[in-house]
Amino acid sequence: MFKEFEVKTERRTQLLDITREAQAFLREAKARSGILTLFVPHTTAGVTINENADPSVARDILSFTSSLIPEDAGFSHAEGNSDAHIKSSLFSPSLAVIVEDGRLKLGTWQGIYFAEFDGPRPRKVWLKFLAG
Repeated sequence: MFKEFEVKTERRTQLLDITREAQAFLREAKARSGILTLFVPHTTAGVTINENADPSVARDILSFTSSLIPEDAGFSHAEGNSDAHIKSSLFSPSLAVIVEDGRLKLGTWQGIYFAEFDGPRPRKVWLKFLAG
C-alpha cells in the first residue's frame, strides 16, 4: 500500500514529528508485519529518527546544523539555498522502519521527523508498506 501526505512547514528550518501520520497509515493499511519506507521527494528536506520526548533535542539539532553549515557561507548556487542542500544530504531522503504487530518498532524515546531546511513551504512525504 502507498500513501502520500502533505507537510506544511512554518519556518526555514524545522523538524516536524510525523510519527503519528506514519502510524495512522499502518492502521489504514491494516499492516501487521513488514517494513515501512518513508521517502521525501525534495532536495532540501529529509527524514530522520531521533528523540521526541524533549523538544530541546530538535532545537539543538537545528541550531548545530545551522552553525556547522550557515545559510550565508558564500556558496555559489544561484538560488541561495546551498546550505539546505548540504543539510538534507547529511540527513536522508528516506527511512525504513520495522513494523511488528501493526506498530512501528521504535525505541522508547524515538520519533520520526520531517526535516525542513528551505521553508516555509508545502512538502510531500511518501509512505510505502511492504509486508513480510
